[in-house]
Amino acid sequence: MTDAQKARRWRLILGRYANDSLPGSGLQGADVAIERTLSYLYDREYTARGHRLRTEGAGGSLDASALTALNWLGGARELFPQSTYERMQVHAIEKYGLTELLADEDAAAALVPSPQLATALLSIRGRLDASVEAGVRRVIAATVDDIVQRVRPRFAQALIGRRTRARSMRRSSATFDWRATLHLNLRNYNPATARLYVDQVRFTARAKRTLPWDVIVCVDQSGSMASSVMYSAVCASILAALPGVTVKLVLFDTSVTDVTTLASDPVGVLLTAQLGGGTDIAGALGYCEGLVTTPSRTVLTLISDFEEGGSVAAMLATVSRLRESGVTLLGLAALDEVAEPTYDRQMADRLSTRGMEIAALTPEHFGEWLGEVMA
Repeated sequence: MTDAQKARRWRLILGRYANDSLPGSGLQGADVAIERTLSYLYDREYTARGHRLRTEGAGGSLDASALTALNWLGGARELFPQSTYERMQVHAIEKYGLTELLADEDAAAALVPSPQLATALLSIRGRLDASVEAGVRRVIAATVDDIVQRVRPRFAQALIGRRTRARSMRRSSATFDWRATLHLNLRNYNPATARLYVDQVRFTARAKRTLPWDVIVCVDQSGSMASSVMYSAVCASILAALPGVTVKLVLFDTSVTDVTTLASDPVGVLLTAQLGGGTDIAGALGYCEGLVTTPSRTVLTLISDFEEGGSVAAMLATVSRLRESGVTLLGLAALDEVAEPTYDRQMADRLSTRGMEIAALTPEHFGEWLGEVMA
């Protein structure tokens, strides 16, 4: 890479104020459009700090009045890769307050729905006015629909029935037993080529459950849990549509909100959620304890970072009572597409010693986990 190419890249990164410090970095051609698009958004960082923006210079920039939010959105979509464009959308709304993207019907329609954008909207929804409500709903609804379409097949397959040891004549992905197949063909492994040759494939039957299960999904809606609340709402809606499963959905921070009536409507749940505030796990579990009618056929899933702000003693005592009564207790530390957990591991260990199984899982694997404990 030549010095001129390096100067050009740094000029685009640092913005107009780097002109004097990077000789030979004048922008030309497509770079001018990139500069203008970046400046429209990221110059807001300077104005927020009280700087006055200069518009003269080789690269120049468009004042905010010269670009509309919709034009900026269209330009960014053409100039940048999809991942960069989606990140800029999030920055525009969450960090720089470009809520006109939501108030303008055409601009809202042009936004690319993504879990990151929906999470950002959920985090700041309480600070938005009524004029952007339709745009917020549009983005969240499109994001939820995309997640449901991706998650539902594996999630439902894991829960509709359990595998048995009986061989199945029905050869399909639903009955494929990869563990048995792998075991049967280990002798065919060739170290020289690092390949496993499969000459026997095993399929197993799935026995449908005949007894119903109650699944209580108890979701922490404190400020750090926006992504988990979104995926929890999706999972609850999938569960609510399955035969033989009754779902109760509870959101909590320092108070408890029972949104069971909205369990089949994840968008409604998300627009009801009030993210922020403290965390009272003890109070939430105490409420859920009152929902249990058949302990041996009940799964209570706590989705939280386990950072208890209430009484730790009361929380642990409630967990012990629930477990002793026969309720299956699951603690989920993360519920998003990457499951990178940030949670109080010491508290999770204490919950585990009282009978709550703890894991950090993606939505699909959460479905498989439920399928195992409900088999």
